[in-house]
Amino acid sequence: MLAKRIIPCLDVKEGRVVKGRRFEGIQDVADPTAMAAFYNAAGADELVFYDITASADGRKPFFNVVKKVASQIFIPLTVGGGIASVADFDMALSSGADKVSVNSGALARPQLIEEAARKYGDQCVVLSIDCKRVNGCYHVCSHGGRTDTGRSLIAWAQEGVARGAGEIVLNSIDTDGVKQGFDLAMLAELSSLRVPIIASGGAGKKEDFSALFQALPFVSAGLAASIFHYGQLSIQELKSYLAAQHIAVRQ
Repeated sequence: MLAKRIIPCLDVKEGRVVKGRRFEGIQDVADPTAMAAFYNAAGADELVFYDITASADGRKPFFNVVKKVASQIFIPLTVGGGIASVADFDMALSSGADKVSVNSGALARPQLIEEAARKYGDQCVVLSIDCKRVNGCYHVCSHGGRTDTGRSLIAWAQEGVARGAGEIVLNSIDTDGVKQGFDLAMLAELSSLRVPIIASGGAGKKEDFSALFQALPFVSAGLAASIFHYGQLSIQELKSYLAAQHIAVRQ
């Protein structure tokens, strides 16, 4: 069995790490460069950098900040936010990213996934999906969760993989920042896909990670922010706990 990955997420707004609840109530947390260095030393398996207002603002990510973050770490870095063209992939990768996350840009022009996968390989293309329940159905949202596209979660995920996405991050808007556990029901919708799935939204304690990996063995990684940002749980503490639960993790 492949080891499960533990991935902190830096949601960045105006050059600062922030955190909200259900994509709202954004509060300042820290400097992204300092936080990246901290997570690199703390044993994170990867790091995700999202410029959370780039798409809504109609601009590119703050690549100058990405460069500073990349200079502090020796673990894989995924960068997303405002990625709408292969040229944006070029900029993200030249700024130090190892993988590039697409969301609203891919929803607007799905062939972007194919173009990027053809140039850089599937392993470089991460499809990030923001999803929420609408009348009992799972709807994909764009522009930082602000716009309901009406698209079905599974249909969009299947299309993304068919076009070349090598990994999917599922961000549950319903559980984001709530700290009551990952959205297992929503994640279960992706069980048929044959690419790594990263669960995001809802981690509040170490038991939430073990519940995730035990209930849904196909999930490759757990992504979280506030539980790590505010020192409620260290990555090493979490990994030791998961190992004791017979869940394979990277040490």
